[in-house]
Amino acid sequence: MKRLIISLIAVLILKSAGFTQTTKHILYKKVDTSSLYIDVIYPKTFKPNVSYPAVLFFYGGGWYSGSIKQFETQAKYFAERGMITILVDYRVSARQKTTPFESLKDAKSAMRYVRGNAKELGVNPDSIVAGGGSAGGHLAAATALIKGYNESSDNLSISCIPNALMLYNPVIDNGPGGYGYERIGNKYKDFSPLHNIEKGAPPTIIMIGTKDNLIPVAAVEYYKMTMEKVGSRCELNLFEGQGHGFFNKPEYTAKTMLLADQFLKSLGYIKGEPLLDMIKSYETPKK
Repeated sequence: MKRLIISLIAVLILKSAGFTQTTKHILYKKVDTSSLYIDVIYPKTFKPNVSYPAVLFFYGGGWYSGSIKQFETQAKYFAERGMITILVDYRVSARQKTTPFESLKDAKSAMRYVRGNAKELGVNPDSIVAGGGSAGGHLAAATALIKGYNESSDNLSISCIPNALMLYNPVIDNGPGGYGYERIGNKYKDFSPLHNIEKGAPPTIIMIGTKDNLIPVAAVEYYKMTMEKVGSRCELNLFEGQGHGFFNKPEYTAKTMLLADQFLKSLGYIKGEPLLDMIKSYETPKK
């Protein structure tokens, strides 16, 4: 394994709700003319030579656009809960003129980078969660389920498969009638998470609104059923009347945060009680 490459380290003091965290801006991949970075947020209790569970967040945007800031709130919260949290940038159509296939290659590269450099980063390589919303949810799930679409420069001896998944209204069906089929075409058979669930799929939590106009509830219900058929845990949480991207609303940021907290605690990745005051601060202030 090459030495940890840190081309630009920005130590940022993030003061919110009375806590302080350190963020490192790290180059994880150079491909063509693109330099891709992860922002690694450390718990304020971080100690060298101790390994911590980690969660990587992939933003949504239809593989077309988006920003790592989408999951900044969640990343700061779970860093406060004692995890190392990581915001991942990846190639998208609007910036790099790429396809969804390059986005997935980058997601897998990011997972391999974190696991391959776990010791230097302070990460427990056996406790890595992938999370994401919409197309970012697809990328998270696909790192676990899709065998192909690996960057030629990746060290394939390092697994890109996360130990658990946290999915927010995820794109899980790319088949006919599913999201992105017009861009994916017949490659959906080896690109769509729903069509590639196998025994050993990692434990998963899915959160989605019942009025999502892009991801049918029936698709995620079938996903859950298929996961359970192969013996994998899949917790599905439906939010009545909510549409796509609902988790970005302050009230639902708080509700989904609490559910994600309970899920991670059940896996043993975090301990103790949720930070209710911090979660409550995400809600819209009452007038």
